Amino acid sequence: MLPEIVRQTATKFSDTPAYISQDGNRITYSELDQLSEEVAAWMRSKGLGEGSVVALCLPSCIEYILSYLAAAKLGAITAGINPRFTESEQLEVLEVLRPNLILTTSDIDSSELNNVEVEQVEISRASGEFMPNNRIQNQIINDLPTDHDRAVCICFTSGSTGTPKGALFTNRQLQAISTIDTGGAWGGSGHRYASTEFAHVGVMTKLPWLLASGGTTHLIEKWRAEPILRLIHDHRISAVSAIAPQVALMLKVEGADRFDFSCVKAIVSGGALAPPELVKAGRDFFDAPWSIRYSSTESGGVGLGTSLDADDQEALHTVGRPRSGVEASIRDDEGELVIVGEIGELWLRSDAIMSCYWNDPHSTKETIIEGWLKTGDLAFQDSRGCFHLVGRTSEMFIRGGYNIFPLEIEKVLSTHQSISEVAVIPRKDEVMGEIGVAVIVPKKLDNPPTVKELREHAQERLAQYKLPEAIRIVEALPRNTSDKIDRLKLRDYEDTHNQI
Repeated sequence: MLPEIVRQTATKFSDTPAYISQDGNRITYSELDQLSEEVAAWMRSKGLGEGSVVALCLPSCIEYILSYLAAAKLGAITAGINPRFTESEQLEVLEVLRPNLILTTSDIDSSELNNVEVEQVEISRASGEFMPNNRIQNQIINDLPTDHDRAVCICFTSGSTGTPKGALFTNRQLQAISTIDTGGAWGGSGHRYASTEFAHVGVMTKLPWLLASGGTTHLIEKWRAEPILRLIHDHRISAVSAIAPQVALMLKVEGADRFDFSCVKAIVSGGALAPPELVKAGRDFFDAPWSIRYSSTESGGVGLGTSLDADDQEALHTVGRPRSGVEASIRDDEGELVIVGEIGELWLRSDAIMSCYWNDPHSTKETIIEGWLKTGDLAFQDSRGCFHLVGRTSEMFIRGGYNIFPLEIEKVLSTHQSISEVAVIPRKDEVMGEIGVAVIVPKKLDNPPTVKELREHAQERLAQYKLPEAIRIVEALPRNTSDKIDRLKLRDYEDTHNQI
C-alpha cells in the first residue's frame, strides 16, 4: 500500500513540501519517492527483501520516513524504536524484535543480537542532503505484487508486566485505518505538525493517509508549547492535534493572545484522558470544539471518539462512541456481555486491529478473542451509547500520553542501596494527567532517599518520563491475603494524604 501511495503522491503533489524540519530542511513529495527508491536500493544491497525486518532507532526526522518507505518498497517490515528509550530499553525491544538491520544515529551494542547488521544514519541539519551514505542511485525497484496480507510495520507497546510487545500490521489493516480515518480521501490538507514520535502507532499505521492528504508536516525536535502555537498561527493550521497534557501546557503560555487562532476548527486528542475543566478551557482558548479519541496500539490507533458537535455530557465526561467501522462492547471476566451501566472490560473489533503480537502467539491468543481485542481497560456504557473509562485491569497508568508500568520502574528502584521495598503508583496531575509516586520502605526510616537521588539512580536505565516525580515514606507496604502488595489501598491512601 505505501509504495503505491508514495508513487502517486510524487505525481499528484510533486513540488509540495511533504516535510519541513525545524531547521528549515524540506523534502517534496517527488523527492520523497525518488530518495526512498535509492534507500531501498541500498537496503537491497544489504540483503534485505520481502519479510526482512528493519529497526529504526532514529529520531522523528525526514530520514525516518525515507527509511520506512524504502523498506516498504522492498516488502520489508519496519519497526520503530522510541528514541526516548535508554540504551538498555532499546536492547530489550531489539531482543524481542530480532531484526535483520538496525538503522541508528548512535552506537548500539549488538553483540548479543546474532546476525544483525547495524548501520549509522547521518541526520541532515542544514545541508538538505538526506542519507548520502545509505543510498544507491540508478537502480530499479520493481513494483511488488498486490498482497493485502503482506506485513508492513510493527508498533511496540508493553503488556501489563512492562514486557515489550510488537503489534504487527499488514496492508489490510493500514487500508482499514485509512478508510476509518479519512474514507480513503486524497488531497485537501494544508499544514500540520508532528505531535507524536514517528515510532508511535499514530504515524506508523497512518502514514498512508497522511501522505495521501498531500499536506506539509512540520517536524519538531522537542515539543514545546509556544513554538507549536506559533506554527498554528503562522501556517493557519486547522486542527490542533495534541494529548491533553500538551493542551494544558499551551494554555499556560504567556502572551498567547498575540496569536490568531481563528483558523482552528477542531481540537483532537488521544493518549490520555482530558479532565472536564481542561476541555472547557481548551475550547474557549481556541474557540473550537474538542474531540476526545480513545484507542490503543493494538487497535491500530482507531477506536472511540466524542463528536465535534457533542453536548457537554458526552464531550466532558465520556470517550464517546465507536467510530465508523469500529465495534465496541463491555465484557465480564468470562467474556460475556454486561448490561448497560455495568463496569467491565472494554473490547474492540474492527478491520484495523493488529494481526498479532510479533513472535508472541501466547499473548496474541490471550488478547484477540474471535476477532475482538481485549483492551485491558475498564469501562461502562451509558444509556445514550457513550462509553466511560473508569480504570485499568492492569496497574499501568499514563503520564503525558506515555504508558507507565510500575513493575518495570520498581525493578530499577529496588536496586537502590537505601530501599527495602518500593511500589510505584499514579497521582493525578493537572498537566501530565498522572505522574508516578514511589512509595518506599527505606532501610533506615530516619535516612530515606530523596526524589533526586532516585531519579539519578534510575536515569541510565529508564527514559525520563518513567522516572518518579514524588515519593512517600512508609514503614510497610499494605498487603492482601495472598501476601501481594495491595495497590488499591495504596491508591486510596495516595488520594487522601499529603504527599512529599
